[in-house]
Amino acid sequence: MRTTLTIDDDIAVLVQQEVRRSGDSFKGTVNRLLRRGLTAEDKNAERAPFVVTPLFMGLRPGQNYDNIEALLEELEGPYHR
Repeated sequence: MRTTLTIDDDIAVLVQQEVRRSGDSFKGTVNRLLRRGLTAEDKNAERAPFVVTPLFMGLRPGQNYDNIEALLEELEGPYHR
């Protein structure tokens, strides 16, 4: 099949680099890259979702989260800023 295709400048540079690297013709390189891209499997579809399992760490005796400023000062000292 013969067709006219407008390629973005950044893609044209990458294709030309691949032509020089591979030594293949422009047509052969474009066909190979298109074939590779169109037949590639969607790897994101196979991936299991990332799940974070929360772990209750508890509080040390005498600490609470109601006053964060006091908690930071107690844990890191008066120069925590």
